[in-house]
Amino acid sequence: MDIKQITPSIRYLAEMTDVLFDQEWAKIAPDLKLYYMYRDLAMNNQDREEIEKNNLRYDITIMPFIMLGQEYNKTAGHDHPLVKDTNITYPEIYQVLSGEVIFLIQDSNGDSIKDVCAINAIKDDKVIIPPNYEHLMINASGKEMKTANWVCRDFGPNLYKPFRQKHGFSYFALKGPENKIKWQKNSNYKDIPEIKFIKPNLWLDKFKIEKDKEMYFLTKDLEKLDFLKNPQKYNW
Repeated sequence: MDIKQITPSIRYLAEMTDVLFDQEWAKIAPDLKLYYMYRDLAMNNQDREEIEKNNLRYDITIMPFIMLGQEYNKTAGHDHPLVKDTNITYPEIYQVLSGEVIFLIQDSNGDSIKDVCAINAIKDDKVIIPPNYEHLMINASGKEMKTANWVCRDFGPNLYKPFRQKHGFSYFALKGPENKIKWQKNSNYKDIPEIKFIKPNLWLDKFKIEKDKEMYFLTKDLEKLDFLKNPQKYNW
């Protein structure tokens, strides 16, 4: 998909200083452009009509490689609201279009984290964010990354407030020796389990989604994305 003529929403450093690890760096840093969000995309009017009719939305995010002081560039992190009359939130599915991405997902309960996982994904990999997990993306690759995602369009804006109160997620991805990631726990949480490292492409077979095909072309088979709209119907 060619997005060169589309104006993105831009996430600036000034909007994210409260969720950064390196607060001293943030005080003197210029207001950098951290990532670019292209929302509600379609290649043509017919696709747009089908996408909207199915209550879905297709987005693209581009993130350059930037160091945020000691921390690797990342998205702000967000949660989704509950599906009506259920106790689970809407899921989401991502695909890496270029570069390399780390998805950090966590299941939180107030001051405590019940579960936290890191998923390292490269080009063509897909990552499903399950219900009740907050999530963010990290670019520690040394080059630009580009992802696409499908999500239900029925609900309103993403939820950011809980993570702002804790000044970020349960772990920060810092630059360690030999350019390896040092995972630093966020002391604003009471209980944080050890981080789990899991592989991408989980659940693809369950939803009959092919790993190596570009995810946009599910526009021709949107019933496969029913789990994004009705997660309560599926065994997670």
